[in-house]
Amino acid sequence: MKTLFILVSFLLLANCSAHSVKIGKRCTTANADGTFEKSFIWIIDKETVKNFDKKINKANCIKNS
Repeated sequence: MKTLFILVSFLLLANCSAHSVKIGKRCTTANADGTFEKSFIWIIDKETVKNFDKKINKANCIKNS
């Protein structure tokens, strides 16, 4: 069952033609009320991939903790 889940997940993530997949713990900057987003899998539009690391990165996770 685990193997089937991994294979299906790989196929879904690998077949994104207009998007890029980034894996790893990354966070957004905290808002005025202190909320932020944290994830280990990010699906990014290929047009905005250049600016992604500036806005959403591992350093923000340390700041928000």
